[in-house]
Amino acid sequence: MGGFDEGFDGRLRPGARPAVLSIDLMRAYFDQDSPLCLPSDDCLHAAGRVLAAGRAHGVPVVHTRVAYGPGGVDGGMFVRKVPALRQLFGGGGVMGELMPPVAPAADELVLVKQYASAFFGTTLASTLRAQGVDTLVLVGVSTSGCIRASAVDAIQHGFVPLVVRDAVGDRGPEPHEANLFDLQAKYAEVVDEAAAVAYLSGAR
Repeated sequence: MGGFDEGFDGRLRPGARPAVLSIDLMRAYFDQDSPLCLPSDDCLHAAGRVLAAGRAHGVPVVHTRVAYGPGGVDGGMFVRKVPALRQLFGGGGVMGELMPPVAPAADELVLVKQYASAFFGTTLASTLRAQGVDTLVLVGVSTSGCIRASAVDAIQHGFVPLVVRDAVGDRGPEPHEANLFDLQAKYAEVVDEAAAVAYLSGAR
């Protein structure tokens, strides 16, 4: 009898037209005063190096951040379920600022979103298709939340998702590792920073 993992060993081949998607690397995840603060900022610096590699080789970079209108009127049930998001009401304020190691360049798009996926309620899919993008290199936070949701939507929109293990982070090692395992099994290719940089340096 076959094991449980049989049937979950497919591989996606990255294409020749990647983009880097930097998801929600905001101060809220790295400031000790924030209830969303992560235990480590290692993923932030790894993400910065991945972005630098993409820029050096002409790869488009897109950023997302989370912000809500007054009182979280556009946050629906999500802000009720995750009260920590209330600090991003009224435009996000200081906690909604993107961190310096991954600050957008002047010509890079920053999409504002209200929910987990970078695709939900945004123009991301049409923007990428207009540029001929076929592969998304995902960095950011959190592995079990916005990274997972964005990777699932990426494959559903026909893009190859590459999740960079070193450049994504979560509130603890358990949700981080469990979701990387599941992403590799069903929705994405999980690669390390060195592999991502090598791909961005050579993909064309």
